[in-house]
Amino acid sequence: MTGLARLATCAAWLAVAAAPAMAQGVYGADVRRALESVRPAALEAHLRFLADDLMEGRGTGTRGYALAARYVEAQFQRLGLEPAGERGTWEQAVPLQRAVLLPERCGLTLIGERSRELTMGRDFLMAPDVYRPQSDVTADVVFVGYGVSAPELGYDDLAGVDPRGKIVAVFSGAPAQFAHTVRAHYSNGRVKDANLAAHGAIGVLTIRTPVDERRSSWARLTLQYGLPSMRWLDARGIPDGVAPEIQCSATVDRATAEALFQGAERSLAETFAAAEQGKLRGFPLRVKARMRRASRHDAVASPNVAGLWRGSDRQLESEVVVLSAHLDHLGIGPPVNGDSVYNGAFDNATGVACLIEIAAAFAHAESRPRRSLLFLAVTGEEKGLQGSSYFVRHPTLAVDRLVADLNLDMYVMVGPLREVVAHGAEHSTLSSIANLAAARMGLRVVSDPDPEQVVFVRSDQYSFVRVGVPSLYVTGSSGAAGQAARQAWSHDRYHSPQDDLDQPLDMESLARFARLHYLMVDLAANQPARPQWNANDFFGERYGRR
Repeated sequence: MTGLARLATCAAWLAVAAAPAMAQGVYGADVRRALESVRPAALEAHLRFLADDLMEGRGTGTRGYALAARYVEAQFQRLGLEPAGERGTWEQAVPLQRAVLLPERCGLTLIGERSRELTMGRDFLMAPDVYRPQSDVTADVVFVGYGVSAPELGYDDLAGVDPRGKIVAVFSGAPAQFAHTVRAHYSNGRVKDANLAAHGAIGVLTIRTPVDERRSSWARLTLQYGLPSMRWLDARGIPDGVAPEIQCSATVDRATAEALFQGAERSLAETFAAAEQGKLRGFPLRVKARMRRASRHDAVASPNVAGLWRGSDRQLESEVVVLSAHLDHLGIGPPVNGDSVYNGAFDNATGVACLIEIAAAFAHAESRPRRSLLFLAVTGEEKGLQGSSYFVRHPTLAVDRLVADLNLDMYVMVGPLREVVAHGAEHSTLSSIANLAAARMGLRVVSDPDPEQVVFVRSDQYSFVRVGVPSLYVTGSSGAAGQAARQAWSHDRYHSPQDDLDQPLDMESLARFARLHYLMVDLAANQPARPQWNANDFFGERYGRR
């Protein structure tokens, strides 16, 4: 297909936006062949290699991750992509500071009429501190709601309370009345910490809401807190996303949270109820807290892997559509049922397998898309979006060339693919791309059934959003009939060693998911105008003025 023919096909797709059912018959022979080239067997081959025990869970900065990165590089080279890392290589090294908690030197004490020394793991959890090796802070505790200040929404949890020099107790998440992606933004830890630090807080005690307690058990949480933390360092030597003013932080269990509210003007149960009614407000708690934390630091490096497929249009070739997926998982950790390798088969060997096969589909097509494509496998997503955050702040391609990011993360293969959620679609013109591609595949586009999961800020598309690049993260499911199976998978296998190759693998479903993303990338790369933020959009106004 010539460039003009491909443009005509793209224009035809866009012309049927008002009647998406018609879109199923509007595509060229080249696109048909590309879709047919995405084979379940090829996807399974990548998946079985990346999620094998030999990869040791692909932990950030580990030998297993390095082996997985070399595998992706070899695939990109085989397909004829151009190296798009540093200095003409496939890799972009991400320099990280790693922190390992020293539990014997950590503690949390509630100081009141009767002081209470709490027990790590049972009563509270601390993550390693990537900024300071040790801290020891004692202060009054004040409750500050969700810790959110959103003046554009007329909302401020800090109004009427004074957190200066105090330890603040905050609910996890953000107000349910916020639009779900805005709620996700204000739930983000770095956003909260920056706001609390700006108001003078010196410590944070996080109280999980009932929603978060249902999402992840305390036992599951203790497994994650036992793993190292990592951050890349900025020009000042400060770990990215850290508010240095916050000297210590911890997450407390329900019984400890109730003890914090003992004798206060509202009980914890009453405060949860006020939150559900949209009537939350802050108030002092009648307790002091002493928080102590110690961490060991060292330096590690872990690479992003980048391959470029150059566009065919002289005017548009300099614009780049990114298809991203995180290559890392949790590595080797606390054993569960005798297994200590956190393979990450669904999370996110599925996404990387799709990334490679979508690149192959473009490489085998008769013509190239008009815009260039960047296939990006990033490190450190499980450590707080480290690889993608580093990439957008230190791009190997000028950031103003990046016109869109489509992110692949954790396709849960527990049933046939029938419907998709396009997280972030409402913020930009990428919504029409998602709708058209889904219609072509015969898939329903539905609203997020679990907005409280705030997934929009929990994967790598959010790093691109924060530098003003319109982004989209599509998840798929078998619909309401498969909701129970998906929830069971999240409860039993998510972020555990049981996300491995011994679970059922519906490769035909994964192939459909990959084909959907091929179509979205193809549309984004060939439409006449680059994707744009919608007028007066929350993220466009906040980050999109480039």
